[in-house]
Amino acid sequence: MRISEVKTFIVGTTWRNWVFVSVVTDEGLSGVGEATLEGKEKTVETAIHELKRRHIIGSDPFNIEDLWQRMYRNEYWRGGAVIMTAISAVEMACWDIVGKAVGQPVYRLLGGLCRDRVKAYANGWYIGARTPENFARQARLVVEKGYQALKFDPFGFADRQISKKEKAKSIEIVAAVREGVGDDVEIFIEGHGRFDPATAIEIARSLEEFSPGWFEEPVPPENADALAKVAAQIRIPVAAGERLFTRWGVRDVLEKQAVAVLQPDLVHAGGILETKRIAGIADVYYVPIAPHNPMGPVATAATVQLDACTTNFLIQESFDEFDAPWRNQVAIGAPLIEGGYYVVPDRPGWGMELNEDAISEHPYLPDAFFNMWAEGWQDSFMPHQQ
Repeated sequence: MRISEVKTFIVGTTWRNWVFVSVVTDEGLSGVGEATLEGKEKTVETAIHELKRRHIIGSDPFNIEDLWQRMYRNEYWRGGAVIMTAISAVEMACWDIVGKAVGQPVYRLLGGLCRDRVKAYANGWYIGARTPENFARQARLVVEKGYQALKFDPFGFADRQISKKEKAKSIEIVAAVREGVGDDVEIFIEGHGRFDPATAIEIARSLEEFSPGWFEEPVPPENADALAKVAAQIRIPVAAGERLFTRWGVRDVLEKQAVAVLQPDLVHAGGILETKRIAGIADVYYVPIAPHNPMGPVATAATVQLDACTTNFLIQESFDEFDAPWRNQVAIGAPLIEGGYYVVPDRPGWGMELNEDAISEHPYLPDAFFNMWAEGWQDSFMPHQQ
């Protein structure tokens, strides 16, 4: 079996375009991957077709390690979001092919089930007015859907520092959400790398009384020492990792004990096997993983398979019920979320197929972009039923 073609599809949604990849073999089997990279969809699509010409066509899709190494090493200028997202998508598609060829879900090829349901937390649910009342109302609706955990960024468009007035408003939002959902629901606070260490520490100390499950990306991702400084001086677990690539990229934050929860994104980190390796390295430090995933249904299908076979998995991010209402029409068989949990499918590969007719109804949107340092950025999330 050899790879004979690689096709890409860009699907427009309100705040980002999904990028899907189909890897086709000369024996008629095909596999799908996802290469969504917000704001860089055309760039990553070009990178995929560059890899296609140089490395992918003619390769045996079963030889995933060899193909990954050639795409990563032989390109010389390795790493970074664009190239790693391109590599990840192709790697994911190869696993789908292998699973279909042997008639097994991918998790069985990576160690087998640790769990048949995957607990999820809701994201993308907070839109509209940045007021305590609005956040609390919408948080209650999330819990009514069955979620026992949710995440949100209450900080507006703060950058490095935050004014006393804006800090007070942010804390009021967190207080309202905690009161609205009760003490039994987990709340996670998203920082989006907004703050300098001193500001992050000050904010975290004000958040402690609301018992958040973690403070995510309290500082920008480039400096592991700054993250470790925050982690050492606050009593809320620190989570980070979505903007780190490959096993080498997570080394510093783990060695410096800068995170209590690691959040690799298999669409950017290098694919499912590389993310499985990252989870194994994190386990050496007794750090659980909570994979990042604001992408489309193909990424979700692959990530749920990873969650199912990873011992130190904690919880899975999910935008599914707060995203484009036609989300699962473009990917038939994608895992569904029920009462705050994904049920792990037992079909071969990812257990899903792209629906090219449905994809064609949602063309690329060049203005699908949002800036989290602009006022009202959260309104870019797709409106959903309130």
